[in-house]
Amino acid sequence: MPKQTNAYKYSFIVAIGGLIFGLDAALISGTINFITKEFALSDIQLGTAVSAPALGVLLALPFAGYACDKFGRKKTLIIVAFLYLFSAIFSALAPNYFTLVAARFIGGLAFSSISLASMYIGEIAPPKLRGKLVSMTQINIVIGLSAAYFINYLILDWSTATSGWAVDYGLTTNVWRWMLGSEIIPALIWFLLLFTIPESPSWYLLKNRKEEATKVLTNLMPLTEIPKYVNENLERIHSKTKELSIVEQLKGVFTKRMRVILIIATTIAIAQQATGINAILFYAPTVFEQLGLGTDAAFAQAIWIGLVSIVFTILAILLVDRLGRRPMIIAGMLWIVASLVLCWYGFSLAEYSLTPEALIALKDVPNIEQLNNLVGVVYDSDLAFKNALAENLGEATARDYAGVFLEKCTTLNATLILVGLLSFIGAFHFSVGPLMWVLFSEIFPVSIRGIAIPFFTIITSLTNWLVQQFFPWQLNNMGVGAIFLFYASIVAIGLIILSIYLKETKGLTIEEIQKTLQGNK
Repeated sequence: MPKQTNAYKYSFIVAIGGLIFGLDAALISGTINFITKEFALSDIQLGTAVSAPALGVLLALPFAGYACDKFGRKKTLIIVAFLYLFSAIFSALAPNYFTLVAARFIGGLAFSSISLASMYIGEIAPPKLRGKLVSMTQINIVIGLSAAYFINYLILDWSTATSGWAVDYGLTTNVWRWMLGSEIIPALIWFLLLFTIPESPSWYLLKNRKEEATKVLTNLMPLTEIPKYVNENLERIHSKTKELSIVEQLKGVFTKRMRVILIIATTIAIAQQATGINAILFYAPTVFEQLGLGTDAAFAQAIWIGLVSIVFTILAILLVDRLGRRPMIIAGMLWIVASLVLCWYGFSLAEYSLTPEALIALKDVPNIEQLNNLVGVVYDSDLAFKNALAENLGEATARDYAGVFLEKCTTLNATLILVGLLSFIGAFHFSVGPLMWVLFSEIFPVSIRGIAIPFFTIITSLTNWLVQQFFPWQLNNMGVGAIFLFYASIVAIGLIILSIYLKETKGLTIEEIQKTLQGNK
């Protein structure tokens, strides 16, 4: 087998962590209505259950950098895989709300797999393949997302069975548990596969284990390129990998020479999640319910998110080393802003009205007669309509039947908004989605990379947590259209900053990137 294929093989195995991440992230989207009813959750409690992994990763990331440098990339990844497995099992078995939050929080400790995968792949990949191989993690994330939406749809469909295996195995009464439990088998497979990868040569050199580093690098390159590549990389890495304490590495991030890199990394870390991508991904059926599609159709439409994600992530991977990082990020963020504004515009034209026909169709809603006074009243926002329902039916009933009311009472251009949503998904996965991790694997000096990548991943994870935690609250206090405009505004600010500071890194070595971004300071 050609030696270069080992780089693909090891990168693929490590990138499976992205698939597990995608499953873990999106499976919760199908459980929202079920856990809300079963545990009688408020908006904030629901946001806490969904965002618990994002909070967990905030705790894990500082230790992830330490563990990577202390114990090695491989051992740390194995620990992460075990945490995914543990979380999947106990999330599915959770007897109450607090246990569910705790189990998902533990799973969040494993979300550092994304930054760790980028670090590992960036260290074993030849420069010409680095962009494609690092982006492999992102394609696996979107495959995991797509699989999660499809699994949720199948389980929801099977749960309607009145006989057969679905009843025998409790699927009809434990829908959300089956959804969360579907992660167990792939998490176990990834855990076992990680035992077959080598340790990162950069880590070996960091620990002054030159012979082992040489052996790994030799196994990654074509025979004709081995002498030059190994000698150059051993000299480069050895000169840069003086082992620094965590404090020293962290101080290195904030030096004057790192100013431009700090601005780029901070901006893209915030902007990537401030797009609201995980509000859409983690609450997909809920978002589609706002279009008046109904619950079953919302689950089916959510599958389109996964499919669009896969197509545009593949395009990004194929083009990243041809078009370059800067043009794809700048153009992609402009595309994101335009898509979010289109969604806002579509919702701004919506009207909500309870007609006599809708009232008859909603006869199974408890105390529906209390809405007689709303018949014929036209509301120009989902927020005003939901507030009127809550005032007349009570918050619990209005929340439990929100999808039904939106389906029967909404008049809007669903096609326009759907195009905007899918355009946003495509833009994200063509630009800042995968390319943030490519930049993170390239722009930091080797001597501080072990702490720099986790540090900036903390920033993006904190933004992610805020988006997930408060989306249910925003939905019921700002309205869905205003949320999209809010996201667009933040991304626009990030776009302006990156257009000024971001330089092209395509095809450059780590040293050349440092010279480009640090200048002569």
